[in-house]
Amino acid sequence: MSSPTVVLVPGACHGAWWYAPVVEALTARGHRALAVTLPGLCERADELDGTTNLASHVADLVARLRDLDGDLVLVGHSYGGMVVAGVADALPGRVVGMATVDGFAPEDGDSCWASVNDAMRAWYLDGAARTGVLVDPMPQFDARATGHPLASLVQRIPLTGAHRDVPVKHYALAAHPAWTPVSPFGPVADRLRADPTWTVHDLPTTHNVLADGPDVLVGLVGEVLADVAAR
Repeated sequence: MSSPTVVLVPGACHGAWWYAPVVEALTARGHRALAVTLPGLCERADELDGTTNLASHVADLVARLRDLDGDLVLVGHSYGGMVVAGVADALPGRVVGMATVDGFAPEDGDSCWASVNDAMRAWYLDGAARTGVLVDPMPQFDARATGHPLASLVQRIPLTGAHRDVPVKHYALAAHPAWTPVSPFGPVADRLRADPTWTVHDLPTTHNVLADGPDVLVGLVGEVLADVAAR
């Protein structure tokens, strides 16, 4: 049986470019890796319209992956965790592994807005003040980052529960949140530590887990792939 394709979903304001060193490293190790940009962001900014939200991000990736042969391992950073959960829920049986990296691991009806702390909500509101539609990137973000659709950050995600059936699920919490005094994702990690179906890691990084290179994230993906292969 062929190895699964690793699908890498970036966080808010970011595109496939953020994962370029990870794709390169995984490919060099013989894995198939695909990094995606969501509609309305970065090189797909011209696709932004009144319907661009969390549901459309999930639907876009589901449509793309339906045409891809073989099993899938989904990796979502930050906001990408919402999308990964939605895709796993929509493609039961196709997703054999899932990793959320310092991000959201939602259940039915959750939203980014409801899941973060006041510091993050302030960014959503202040960042959207200029256009009312897009949340501007934080000043420390890469110059390639673009505004992120506000609708995707407040929309609740509908999940049937099929996402829980993914056999291998990993969560990684960054030790240093950097952009807020307290990470909004600590409670997520605490919840999943109590769930025996999840493996939780503590990463010695900031939220920008690639700031010092791809090795930490590549190592995490390698652990997920090893767990998948062992089943």
